[in-house]
Amino acid sequence: MSTGKPAAKKKTAAWAVWLTIGLVVAGCVAAGVLNNDEDTTVAAPAADERADSVAILQRSSAEQGLCYGWELVDYYDYGDPLNVGSNLGDGVAIEENPACPRWVQVTANIGYVSESSESNDFARIQVTGSPDIDAADRLRILNGLERLGLTEDVFVDDPGWAITRAAVMLPLLAVEAGLAEPADTPLPAAASPSPLPDAGSDLLRDRWGFLIATVGLLLLAALFVTVGVVQRRRQRRAVVPAQRARAETAEPRTREKA
Repeated sequence: MSTGKPAAKKKTAAWAVWLTIGLVVAGCVAAGVLNNDEDTTVAAPAADERADSVAILQRSSAEQGLCYGWELVDYYDYGDPLNVGSNLGDGVAIEENPACPRWVQVTANIGYVSESSESNDFARIQVTGSPDIDAADRLRILNGLERLGLTEDVFVDDPGWAITRAAVMLPLLAVEAGLAEPADTPLPAAASPSPLPDAGSDLLRDRWGFLIATVGLLLLAALFVTVGVVQRRRQRRAVVPAQRARAETAEPRTREKA
């Protein structure tokens, strides 16, 4: 009896199983690629954030004689920086710019990774400057940004806001580092504060704890009195039937003696 046909059938079935497995795996990979909607794009500063920052840096630079700028970079994008700006304007860099012989710039390099990656999102902050500004002064400015709350985590959460915020802090930190004189631009007048609500009686405000304790003691005393009265009434109700029972028992005995 020939066994060629059963062997051929088994071989065909094995190929069918492996082909099915391959198609399933390929389908899963394709679905994962097509459905991967994770956004790892670094968001640039909003238009109003850039405009406001440029205006502030223009005033500071004109009074201090020092150029200030920012640079936002996507770590995984090897092209041009995502966004640059300075006192010269939105999109205008100050590094190697003839209009800015002395300059300070903050650079944020942001890297976002997919959720399936074991790595974490990160931010690398750097302060650079013209050759006359030494490394110690740049490090002092960088530490000042962190002291003001502009940490790497803040840059990761909102890089657009953080980079422009860091840029407008540069004039203040440059003054602290001794690189520039304080700007003479007056601060805008503060709006007149609204009247405060009535603070109430000082007697109640200063003694509210004592009053609460007193009320608590009074309530506790009232509770004890109520419990005592109820228990006293119950005792009286229990005594009266007992006295009647003793009286009824003693009355037959008195009649027998008589």
